[in-house]
Amino acid sequence: MPLESYLSLSVYFIAMLGIGLFAYRQSTSDISGYILGGRQVSPHVTALSAGASDMSGWMLMGLPGAMFVSGFDAVYIAIGLVAGALANYLLVAPKLRVYTEIADDALTVPEFFAKRFNTPNASLRIVSAAIIVMFFTLYTSAGLVAGGKLFESAFSVDYQLGLFITLGVVVSYTLLGGFLAVSLTDFVQGCIMFIALVLVPIVAFSEFDSVTQMTSAAYKSVPSFSESLETLTLVGLLSSLGWGLGYFGQPHIIVRFMAIRSVNAVSTARNIGMSWMTVTIIGALATGFVGIAYANQFNLAVDDPETIFIVFSQLLFHPLISGFLMAAILAAIMSTISSQLLVSASSLTEDIYRVVTKKEVSEKQTVTIGRYGVAGVAIVALLLALDASNTILSLVSNAWAGFGAAFGPLVLFCLYKKDLTAKAALAGMMGGAITVLFWIYAPVLDGGETLSSVVYEIIPGFAVSTLLLYGVSRLDESPSLSVQQTFMQASKELANQQS
Repeated sequence: MPLESYLSLSVYFIAMLGIGLFAYRQSTSDISGYILGGRQVSPHVTALSAGASDMSGWMLMGLPGAMFVSGFDAVYIAIGLVAGALANYLLVAPKLRVYTEIADDALTVPEFFAKRFNTPNASLRIVSAAIIVMFFTLYTSAGLVAGGKLFESAFSVDYQLGLFITLGVVVSYTLLGGFLAVSLTDFVQGCIMFIALVLVPIVAFSEFDSVTQMTSAAYKSVPSFSESLETLTLVGLLSSLGWGLGYFGQPHIIVRFMAIRSVNAVSTARNIGMSWMTVTIIGALATGFVGIAYANQFNLAVDDPETIFIVFSQLLFHPLISGFLMAAILAAIMSTISSQLLVSASSLTEDIYRVVTKKEVSEKQTVTIGRYGVAGVAIVALLLALDASNTILSLVSNAWAGFGAAFGPLVLFCLYKKDLTAKAALAGMMGGAITVLFWIYAPVLDGGETLSSVVYEIIPGFAVSTLLLYGVSRLDESPSLSVQQTFMQASKELANQQS
């Protein structure tokens, strides 16, 4: 790769580490600052941070690759995601911001679940933390796979070395600056991703004489939109749209709502975040579609469809711009990895270590333990990512379904059902997680196929969790008066802040 591209990447790396150092000096003196930035994050940073940490490397690699391979079938995933993200802002963000503060200033999602039922050290908290660590380790490994593929494809660097470089930079600024560093770097990375996903498909399209020429070339490999509708099945449509259900249960996204500075700032964050997401997801799909056409029209060999963005970046742009576009992919990858590492470390520290050991530790010691947690999760994810045959989208889809089914219905029930009980919460959470794992790994169909080959695992997982939450609550005793009073207090406080 030319020297100018390496220069662009070097500037990017230095900027990310500089932000980490700034955040280290601003907000890591106590655990609230390290985990939630002191609940003073602006709506602009919240919006782009949530978007960047959500979209990860699959936005620039996985989704264009899916469009490249399957054509318009990937569009339904995008529709489901946009609808789910909007519902998350409307249904979860305002209530969660208020409720987590009313519930004795809960700093993590498992802590909120426990304090919601006035059981701060119950099994509900430990089990939810364990689910977070398990699925986030898998999720983080997906980001590392994307980083390894980037370095291997763009820089001719060994895949394993690419993993170490990616992880090294992310862990450095996450260890240093905690949530504030993660949010600020996510903001910058979100801006870079936005520019890249507008620029690449437009420049690639300019290589064609007309839209007709481009679509004709693309339809040599994939069916047209009308043809794809003819073969679309109800199960296939639900599986794609079902991605949107996952938003309600993604800890690295909803924790942004807990950290925003006020409820009134949520609407601003929603407008910014949804505008950003709509443009970038269209850009990702367009990159994949134009990639199909370009490969057919100009006889371009693309060995790995998930690298089409990288191929365009190297083929169509000046080396200095190419380096910037490579930085966009790294931005997407690193923004999600850093968020996942921090949430995992928070759960290990606040929801497992403190609960299990019952030791009194200072704020400074807690932050230090959190940093050890970041390093521990990172190492395990690195080991999982060493297998280069893993696909980014499959790893992300598994982890996304796990969180969506285990936590999605529970978050909604916690915020909207006053008589939800702790037993129901535990049953729903475990039922959703177990259903997803069974759907992914149990070879119950002919030829050893799993049920996930029939329908996306988030659909049955979400349904089972919802039924258990509702059914067990009906059979269980009503929650204590204090629990119901806290629920009502949070509802009144939300109404007061929105008025």
